[in-house]
Amino acid sequence: MRNKSVISEARDIRLAVELIELGARLQLLEAETNLSRERLLKLYKEVRGVSPPKGMLPFSTDWFMTWQPNVHASLFMAYYNFLERHTRLSGLERIIKAYRLYLEQIGRCDMENVLSLTRAWTMVRFFDAGMLQMTRCKCCGGDFVAHAHDPKKDYVCGLCHMPARAGKTRRASEAASEAACA
Repeated sequence: MRNKSVISEARDIRLAVELIELGARLQLLEAETNLSRERLLKLYKEVRGVSPPKGMLPFSTDWFMTWQPNVHASLFMAYYNFLERHTRLSGLERIIKAYRLYLEQIGRCDMENVLSLTRAWTMVRFFDAGMLQMTRCKCCGGDFVAHAHDPKKDYVCGLCHMPARAGKTRRASEAASEAACA
């Protein structure tokens, strides 16, 4: 019996380390492992070299509706739903794999990481609770994260109808000035 608990604890430690490396917040670690808060704090400090960030987890679906977070959230959900249809992964394993695919894609495209693992995990919970759904854009045909039960029949995504200030971030202006100087 003792051997089983040691194996279970070792799995939880491995999972916690993987989640910490991916940037998970302490609340996610507490919800997904059976390790004590004190143990998780020590692990976090050991892996990241700093204390975990304080504060509440994201609790609103509205963050996922603004144009840039929506594009990133929709990309993550495309991977998540693909893995659901084509693998036997479930739960947190599927979230981790989809998040790794998301990170790989934005890395290849040299894009800023907008979606944290904690937000991705929270978003999946919003989907499970029926608060969010995927909605098809009438222009490009892509599926995007939207509020569930939204009466919009003619949904247009943030890529097809970009806001006027889209791409006007500090990072974009620095990249443009670097390109002009080169």
